[in-house]
Amino acid sequence: MKLSKEALSKSLLLYGVTDRYWLNGESLTDHVERSLKGGATFMQLREKNLDDETFLQEAIEIQELCRKYQVPFVVNDNVEIAFRMNADGVHVGQSDMEAGDVREKLGPDKILGVSAQTVEQALLAQERGADYLGVGAVFPTGSKEDADDVSHETLKAICEAVDIPVVAIGGISKDNIHELAGTGICGVAVISAIFGQKDIEAAARDLRQRTEKMVEEK
Repeated sequence: MKLSKEALSKSLLLYGVTDRYWLNGESLTDHVERSLKGGATFMQLREKNLDDETFLQEAIEIQELCRKYQVPFVVNDNVEIAFRMNADGVHVGQSDMEAGDVREKLGPDKILGVSAQTVEQALLAQERGADYLGVGAVFPTGSKEDADDVSHETLKAICEAVDIPVVAIGGISKDNIHELAGTGICGVAVISAIFGQKDIEAAARDLRQRTEKMVEEK
């Protein structure tokens, strides 16, 4: 599912990243569907502790759901699972498989996202075939203990240095999202701001409206 740069940029507006922490006995698929109903425009399945076969089945179910809502679906880190299930793409961090190797494995028609925290990392990822960048943490976050803070000045510098879309990630909430206006990002990637809320659908709807307003501000 290779999108044009413009279409990909639009699809990255409200990027949901899954987390099992808030399930409370409910299914991850239900949580994802509520977020899609609310207006999430992109979805990443992030699983750190499932065995491969369980992960694979879950990924297949969620991708089917995303296709129903015409939303791109990528797998975090696990390039092999993404390849086996024919996911729309994959997102890798700096410590995961190198971007060029991922592109070679998945082929030219898949979406490749790469995490970056510096202009140098961003330019290298673009050179190696990344379609978009996830940059952060732009605010302090509790969901990723190893995430270093990225200043808004660095975020802006990355956006200005590359020709591919950039999404901000890390500690973003409805209360601070307006602070990212003017940085050049095309959207935000969030976990708890959607999946940690009591009403996931309403949270996604509200955050999408706030993100659209923020992106339009220069």
